[in-house]
Amino acid sequence: MNRAIEVMTNVHRAFERVRVNGGLPSEVEAKPKAGKGAKAPSKNLAIFTRQFSVMIDAGLPLVQCLEILGSQQENKAFKRGLIQIRQDVESGSSLADAMRKHPKIFNDLFTNMVAAGEAGGILDTILQRLAQYIEKSVKLNGQVKSAMIYPVAVISIAVIVVMVILWKVIPVFASLFKGLGAELPMPTKIVIAMSNAIADYWWLMGGTLFALSFFIKRYRATQKGRRVTDAIMLKAPILGMLLRKIAVARFCRTLSTLTSSGVPILDGLMITAKTSGNAIVEDAIIATRKSVEEGKTISEPLADTDVFPSMVVQMIAVGEQTGALDTMLSKIADFYEEEVDTAVAGLMKLLEPVLIAFLGVAIGGIVIAMYMPMFTLIGQIG
Repeated sequence: MNRAIEVMTNVHRAFERVRVNGGLPSEVEAKPKAGKGAKAPSKNLAIFTRQFSVMIDAGLPLVQCLEILGSQQENKAFKRGLIQIRQDVESGSSLADAMRKHPKIFNDLFTNMVAAGEAGGILDTILQRLAQYIEKSVKLNGQVKSAMIYPVAVISIAVIVVMVILWKVIPVFASLFKGLGAELPMPTKIVIAMSNAIADYWWLMGGTLFALSFFIKRYRATQKGRRVTDAIMLKAPILGMLLRKIAVARFCRTLSTLTSSGVPILDGLMITAKTSGNAIVEDAIIATRKSVEEGKTISEPLADTDVFPSMVVQMIAVGEQTGALDTMLSKIADFYEEEVDTAVAGLMKLLEPVLIAFLGVAIGGIVIAMYMPMFTLIGQIG
């Protein structure tokens, strides 16, 4: 299948050179080397893909489409990439090969689908599927960010507010109590001790936080560290279930898009593994690919992993038996994307009262601790 797509792509490339240059091709280009460049934002890529599919469907020449789309891009790296791709296509390169020179803009999923579209003469249809896939992926990533950023932002603000109170406000009360010779209850002593610690050792606390974040980032950059942290995140309460649903939705959506576009199943599984976003999920998909190479079905090895729910495995098995795997994967992806919507909304509703309670307890506790000596002094005066 891979060989057939390669041959068809070469033939298409030759005819494309005739169409663009108006002459016979003298040679077929070798596989291009991957270039470097800045990554284009996913939203820009989604808009580009949607517009590209409309232009191709309308019958505009490939080079003209790239020229128009390149000229209107605001992202400079994306614009440079499209200009270079247009030049390569004008020189006789296939669109997929030209895009492969810019892996940070067009990943393996994108270029393999474009190659399949060129080989089958259905580039406009493939681009429409890609546009839908990227738009759904952008939405899914946005939901992940919402689920992660909201609690982190609120907790960070709460910590900053408490730190400012302890650093600037509490020392004023401590000086007042010392001047009056008031008997301090234990909660007040604890709050004043925390204030003194922040005032005296703020540099040590800041340095520790920086060192810890640096260590976690470096550790996660390693293969072992990524697996450990991703495994912890998948097992985390509430958040772990949400991340698992996101992983299933992304796997099914990606593999469905690839298989329905004519990409071989082994290539599709490899690309899906690379775009999974989680090391544990990636390992599970790679193990599945190895089993498929040995002649097994996709559902068999997936059932042996702890990542994919039994319902998903059973539905994939039905899809394989009926010869409608891509359709079944698409339905699973639709279901789990809706599940992610519901889970994110539920998480937000759950976090809101929890975070409000946290703020109330933290700030309220400090206020009460500072007023307790005043009640004692008032009682002594009375």
